[in-house]
Amino acid sequence: MKLAQHLTRRILLMIPMAIGITLLLFVVTHIVPVNPLAVILTEKSMDDPEAVRAATEKWGLDKSLPEQYLIYLGNLLKGDLGVSFKTKNPVASDLLTFLPATIELAIGSFIFAILLGLPLGIISAVRSKSPIDHFTRIFSLLGASMPPFWSGLLVLFVFYYKLQWAPGPGRIDSRIGAPQKITGLYLFDALWTGNMEAFWSSLSHIVLPSVILGWFTLALVARITRSSMLETLSQDYIRTARAKGLVERLVIFKHALRNALIPLVTLMGLAFAGLMSGAIMTETIFAWPGIGRYAVEASTNLDYPALTGATLLIAIIYMIVNLFVDMLYGFIDPRIREE
Repeated sequence: MKLAQHLTRRILLMIPMAIGITLLLFVVTHIVPVNPLAVILTEKSMDDPEAVRAATEKWGLDKSLPEQYLIYLGNLLKGDLGVSFKTKNPVASDLLTFLPATIELAIGSFIFAILLGLPLGIISAVRSKSPIDHFTRIFSLLGASMPPFWSGLLVLFVFYYKLQWAPGPGRIDSRIGAPQKITGLYLFDALWTGNMEAFWSSLSHIVLPSVILGWFTLALVARITRSSMLETLSQDYIRTARAKGLVERLVIFKHALRNALIPLVTLMGLAFAGLMSGAIMTETIFAWPGIGRYAVEASTNLDYPALTGATLLIAIIYMIVNLFVDMLYGFIDPRIREE
C-alpha cells in the first residue's frame, strides 16, 4: 500500500471517528441530572414561566435527545458549535479567543522539552552508566513523578514570591497590555508590530509555565530517546559502520538516531497533542487563559455547549496530530513509503 493511499484511508477514517466522538460527548454531557436552565437563567427568572418557556425553546431543550443531537450535528457541519450558556457568546468565538494562549504555551513547552530532552537522551545512551546517564535518569524520574500543580506552586513561590526573578501569573504585565492582535499569539504579534516591551514581557511570563508543563514531556523524551538509542546502538549494522571506520558522530546521528526516531516521533506527537489540549492545572495556577481553563470553567458551570465544543476541539487536535505523525513516518522510514 502506497503512503498516499494509507494517508487517504486515515483521513476518511477520521470522519466516522469524529461523528462517534460527537455522539459520545453529547450523551455524556446530558446524563448529568441537572437542569441547564438553572445555569442559563437567573434565580428570579426561574420563577417566571414565560422566561422558562422562552429559554427552553431558544436552546432546544423542549425537544427529545435524538432531535437535539441531530440539530447539534447539523450545526457542526455549518461550523456552529452552539452558544455558551455562561458567556452568551458563540462557542466557536470563545474557543478562538482562548486557543492562541494554549498554542503559545504548547509551543514553548514543546521547544523546551525537545531542546533539552533529545540531547540528554542521546548523551545518556552514548555514555551509558556514566554520571551524566545517572543524572538524566534521576532528572527524568523527577519530571515524570512531580505533579504540575505542586511544582507550579513551588516555582511561583521561589522565583516569583521569594527571589522575585520572574513575573507573576498571566500572559503579560497588566500595565503594558496585550499587543495589537494579529494572530492572538502575544510573542509573534509583539514582534510583528515592533512592540518589544510587550515581547519581553510576554517572553518572561511564558518561561515558568513552559518549564513546568514541558518538564513531564522532557522526561518522557529523554527516557524514550535513551532506551531507543541503546537498542539501536546494539544492532549489527552499527557495529559494521564502526568497523568501517566511520566517524562516531556520523554513526550516532546519521545511522543510529534516524532509526531510533520512530518511537520518539510517536511520543512527541502524542505529547504535543496533549500540550495543545490545554494543561488544566498549569493554566489554572499561572492564570493562563487557555482551552484547558475554559473547559474546566465550562464543566463547573454545567455549560454543555462550551464543554462539548472544547472537548471536540481537543479530539480534533489529537486526530490531526496523529495524521501528521503518520506522514512523518514515511519520511523517516523509507520502508513505509514502499508498503
